[in-house]
Amino acid sequence: MKKPLFEHAYGAVLAELIRRLQEPAPGRVQLLTGPRQVGKTTLLGEIEARWPGKTLYLAADAPEAALPGWWERQWQRAREQAAGAGGAVLLLDEAHGLPDWNRLLKHAADRLQREHLPLHVVVTGSSALLLGKGSQETMAGRFERLRLLHWPAAELADRLHIRPADAAGLTVTHGGYPGAMALRHDDRRFRRYLLDSIIEPAIGRDLALAEAVRKPAMLRQVFAISVGHPAQILSLQKIQGALSESGSLATVAHYLRLLEDGYLVAAIAKYSRHVVRQRAAPPKLVVLNNGLLDTGGGAPPKPTAEPERWGRWVENACIALAWNAGQRLWYWREDPHEVDFISEGTWGRLAVEVKTGAFTSRDLAGLLEFQRRYPDFAPLVLCDPGREATARQLGLPALSWKDFLFQGPPDPTAH
Repeated sequence: MKKPLFEHAYGAVLAELIRRLQEPAPGRVQLLTGPRQVGKTTLLGEIEARWPGKTLYLAADAPEAALPGWWERQWQRAREQAAGAGGAVLLLDEAHGLPDWNRLLKHAADRLQREHLPLHVVVTGSSALLLGKGSQETMAGRFERLRLLHWPAAELADRLHIRPADAAGLTVTHGGYPGAMALRHDDRRFRRYLLDSIIEPAIGRDLALAEAVRKPAMLRQVFAISVGHPAQILSLQKIQGALSESGSLATVAHYLRLLEDGYLVAAIAKYSRHVVRQRAAPPKLVVLNNGLLDTGGGAPPKPTAEPERWGRWVENACIALAWNAGQRLWYWREDPHEVDFISEGTWGRLAVEVKTGAFTSRDLAGLLEFQRRYPDFAPLVLCDPGREATARQLGLPALSWKDFLFQGPPDPTAH
């Protein structure tokens, strides 16, 4: 079966989870991970509504979950419900709120298999580290993982009833957090929501709990620098020099990896078939949801007033879409040539240049040179609507960035 274009988007993840829960129980524990505020709890609510009377929803981060014996009592409830209803689904939200959650679930999963109890278990958590680390070490062979990532424009249009013509632009100016969309007309409230509901919990709690962050202030500064330089190539030395707190290059690189594991920022490597050169090159910083760019203090740029900044925001949104669609990403640069991003995965192999405003054939020299050196990658130009002809005159496929953000790249299998 062909994977959907946005397999980590809300609708696709919901459909896949329903399919797995329709399989005979007990199956493997389903681990649903992803950023904060992308709808994991809402998705569990849809599962609950689909099978009324056969589900048990538990919030592991609720105050009562900290009481002695809480988990044992809830687990017994789930077992009784499964036995009495001829099958049940246990929905455990924010599982990392439980001390030793992975050990508890390991024993539960093993017991299900021994007793052949018809109980499915779905577990959610906000940080890849909190769930991923524990699950890999303790629950190997007992779980399957699903990732619910940042929403693409098509999901905003479909589920929030935003006009398709507006949805792509919104993913550039306000990102893809569904809960924030209702506040998009009030800049102050929108920014406050992102800070209080996403950034502070992700950096201050999720990442800090996942690993011993020795310099939390430095982690925040690395995040702030990344937000201030979307879709820009920035050396670790330059990031280090902009910090008010001293730290080694290894610490800077480690904190960038943490931010990617927390679904906030990705440091994209340079494309090279020589691994040593790839590792030595400076990374390209990509903020994984453009809504986070608005927390830097400035309002979203306007294309005519700030064309360069606007271009960075559009480019960042396009690369972030590919990351959230599960593609492997690089950038390419061999002076004087550069390509905005290289993509490999379910979308095929692509070399993509993003252009906003007017451009000429000279501006596509980097893409043409990359195509000459690496003909196994299909070139693609993303540009403003109505400007595709400039690229097509050079024999380069072109798509408006709005269409790309809404529907992704052309189907690589289409002829």
